[in-house]
Amino acid sequence: MDFRSLEIFYWASQLESFSKAAERMNTTQPAVSQRIAALEAELHCRLFERSSRSISLTEKGRVLVDYAERFLRLRSSMLDAMASPSAVSGLVRLGVSETIVQTWLARFMERVHATYPNIIIDITVDITPVMRAALLKGELDLAFLLGPMPEADLANVKLCDYPLRFVAAPALDVGTEPLSNRDLLKHPIITYPKSTYPYTYLREVLSIPDLGAPRIFSNSSVSTIVRMTLDRIGMSVIPPAVVAEELAAGKLKVVETELDLPPLSFSASYPMALGGGLAALLATLALEVAREGMAPGIQEP
Repeated sequence: MDFRSLEIFYWASQLESFSKAAERMNTTQPAVSQRIAALEAELHCRLFERSSRSISLTEKGRVLVDYAERFLRLRSSMLDAMASPSAVSGLVRLGVSETIVQTWLARFMERVHATYPNIIIDITVDITPVMRAALLKGELDLAFLLGPMPEADLANVKLCDYPLRFVAAPALDVGTEPLSNRDLLKHPIITYPKSTYPYTYLREVLSIPDLGAPRIFSNSSVSTIVRMTLDRIGMSVIPPAVVAEELAAGKLKVVETELDLPPLSFSASYPMALGGGLAALLATLALEVAREGMAPGIQEP
């Protein structure tokens, strides 16, 4: 019995799937099946009940999970104390909000490569609700998203806040500033998807009984939101940090309003299983990068 087999067994039990465990461990499903079969042969007992669609732990399997987790936690603590960063290796499936992609993700990746050269990162760019579900299903190991996540089995490291502002092309006649809530209803508002905080907040505060609901154009692509704003389709609600170059070049401007918008607050979230492992290391590194050289429009939490 070795740590690799115990780790594969542990993740198969947590994810309730040999195929998901294989993805998590960067191996193949046949390799996972062989490791589990070898463990069962060595321990002279069945660890999983198998069906055509799912697996579940046997009574002996539940006993082994407890021991496996303790072994793996101790091994992780030992490596943290003894190993050099260059000796740390593995695959991390990282989910990232596009706002982070547009600001400091490149610096984070450079830092990871310099500090942990043997860590492989598989990046997925998506919206917070999708990444939250993927974390809970074990399909992501770490995510930089709107947070913190409320689930008790997810750890959260607060990274940074992005102030939100109304932004428009200078050629768009928005009226006399600062704009009132009624003034804001005269133009379409372009922002993040319906399932995210900016959309739901704007929908709530700008719904005026005698005027109706605001016209909000939602989009999951930040670059598309910026393009639509440049094309004068409407005003956008986004962090100025995302359009710093366009603001500096005079292609866009911040529109003063009477409405104060709460900031976007981003966290690094990951499952707390086994103390977080590589995800915990990278979350700490992300915090360092997020706080270094803060660009205009980004605030330290």
